[in-house]
Amino acid sequence: MIYRAIGLMSGSSLDGLDIAFVEFTEQSGKWQYEIKASACVPYDDEWMEKLRTASQASAYTYLGLHSAYGHYLGRTVNQFIASKGLDYQVQLVSSHGHTIFHEPSTRMTAQLGDGAAIAAETGINVVSDLRALDVALGGQGAPIVPIGEKYLFSDYSYLLNIGGISNLTVLGENQSIAFDIAPANRVLNMIAGQIGKKYDEGGAMAAKGMINEPVLDELNALDYYKKPFPKSLNNEFGSDTIYPLLENLNTEDGLATYVEHIAQQLANAFQQFEQPVQPGKLLVTGGGAHNDFLMQAIQSKLAVFGIEVEKPSKEVIDYKEALIMAFIGVLRWRENNNALAEITGAGRNSIGGALWIGQEY
Repeated sequence: MIYRAIGLMSGSSLDGLDIAFVEFTEQSGKWQYEIKASACVPYDDEWMEKLRTASQASAYTYLGLHSAYGHYLGRTVNQFIASKGLDYQVQLVSSHGHTIFHEPSTRMTAQLGDGAAIAAETGINVVSDLRALDVALGGQGAPIVPIGEKYLFSDYSYLLNIGGISNLTVLGENQSIAFDIAPANRVLNMIAGQIGKKYDEGGAMAAKGMINEPVLDELNALDYYKKPFPKSLNNEFGSDTIYPLLENLNTEDGLATYVEHIAQQLANAFQQFEQPVQPGKLLVTGGGAHNDFLMQAIQSKLAVFGIEVEKPSKEVIDYKEALIMAFIGVLRWRENNNALAEITGAGRNSIGGALWIGQEY
């Protein structure tokens, strides 16, 4: 079977909306994919502010924003389809939305972006609310990408995505695990923003800084890092808990200290596994893969385990999450499990996502 779907992903780093149009081929349970077209649509200042402050909005304002953002997503998809010459080729749109609230301990998660509005704008069938059922079943609802990694990237034992939050997947023959490591680009970008930069290109500023050991010790002592997995983070942990510990450092030292923190926490995660870590390759994707200083720090920390860091093509680095959102939507359309209890800690596997029929029959 062949499926042609668009995946939408908006990460906590607020760098824009990632869009990937992907052709999936399934034969006897084996999946292959090809990214046919992709784009990152930057948010203008107005949308960045709305998304950044949505968690403080009243219920009435929030619901209005949920609808407005859904219509924005739909219009953006229409523009993408027109610009890439994809008319009548897209069978499905699968939208992650933009996470505003995520509290699995209270069985609550909320991603902005009304799927009904996307369907109304595009006239295409839409899958949205991808995390909700897993969280309702007692799971973390995160990380969400391991189902795609299992079927599309099974050549790797270890997969690290460094977006607004960094998360690790370990694929095993009998059992796989995945969990959030630490906030990443969301915090690094906030530090770079102190001097008017959107981000630290290539980690050049971090490379000039000095690690502040007392601050690093405070970061490493935070309670989250002592919790067993499965576990996941909300956006506020980075902005409200992590960043205040760093904001009094100069920009270069703050970046250097936080890069070291991310690398240390990744290494600490490998040390917490019940079974000895097997040598292998770690596939790194997400915007953080372009941060050469961070990548060097990670490789240095993981060398002791015999793990080699590897980066795929730029398109996969930048659009792997959007690719997997499209895949999750296809699984939902097929009524196949797209959330794994062994990953999230839910009561069972599930077929998550709300389905909106955009086509007129």
